[in-house]
Amino acid sequence: MAMNRFEWTSARSVAEAAGAGAVNVADAMLAPPDGPPGQAVVLKAGGIDLLDLMKERLLAPRRLVNLRAIPGLDAIAEEAGGLRIGALATLEQVAANPLVLRRYTALAEAAGGSASPQIRHVATIGGNLLQRPRCWYFRSAAHRCLRKGGGKCFAVHGENQYHAIFANEVCSVVHASTAATALVALGARVELVNAQGELRRPLLDEFLVAPETDVQRENDLRPGEVLTAVLLPALADGTRSAHLREADKLSFDWPIADVAVVLQHDVDGTCAAASVVLGSAAPVPRRARAAEDLLVGEAIDEAAAREAGQAALEACTPLSGNRHKQPIFAALVRRALLRAAGPG
Repeated sequence: MAMNRFEWTSARSVAEAAGAGAVNVADAMLAPPDGPPGQAVVLKAGGIDLLDLMKERLLAPRRLVNLRAIPGLDAIAEEAGGLRIGALATLEQVAANPLVLRRYTALAEAAGGSASPQIRHVATIGGNLLQRPRCWYFRSAAHRCLRKGGGKCFAVHGENQYHAIFANEVCSVVHASTAATALVALGARVELVNAQGELRRPLLDEFLVAPETDVQRENDLRPGEVLTAVLLPALADGTRSAHLREADKLSFDWPIADVAVVLQHDVDGTCAAASVVLGSAAPVPRRARAAEDLLVGEAIDEAAAREAGQAALEACTPLSGNRHKQPIFAALVRRALLRAAGPG
């Protein structure tokens, strides 16, 4: 089945892209069923998810504004002691960058394990964060679910083996970005620029939107805004991180479960601060606060890591077909902690 016709233009600057009248893809997909089709303008980076939605006839924009011609938007450079990753940097560039590998290992591992090698060379970090859920009911034109303006979440009583095991009362999708798991754990921010040149730099954790806040959107990208960069903070000495995932086919499948941990070690080798984040677990990356609290002040050994893995499942509400995720998450938390705590 052919896609609808659409216009194509390439922006040459962030200001030009921000002034193109583009809307969030979620807003473009929520056009009134009885209204004129294909009226939205949408920004395109790598286009992996965007073109999928168009081919599936879930999105029919009037115009695509290509961002790939904007110079410098793929740069990765040190900034204020941390790291600035341009939104057009590909997942492969992020995974292979020496600064990311050395300082922000969890992100390098998450980006390097995402999708397939072919997709990693095209998909951008910005587009990866903004992609829409991969729930098969959401992706089916025959199912008008809550996220598409319908009246129910079909996965709650349907095929839900890959769906959320936390915070799934309203909508049981899992967040589609594996990179987001590591970025939330690392305390990353996103940089957003509007048509007036105004900047916003919210924490990624605050930029992502849970269904309880708005069931039809995954993020707070506003009309006319362009995501221009991901900003990683400077990390304290003795900080190490790790990311692990489990999938049916590790070479290209979306994960059944993934985990990112960031540990700051004290001078005596105990844990001074910990961040444990579960991906593919909830509609947004989930901080495992109970696990983090257990780790502070402790030496990260097998017993502590195992206990944290169990604590990470606190408040878990599995659905009928996804209880198998629980032991997988417990094991991934344990293994990721031991990797991050191991000899550098």
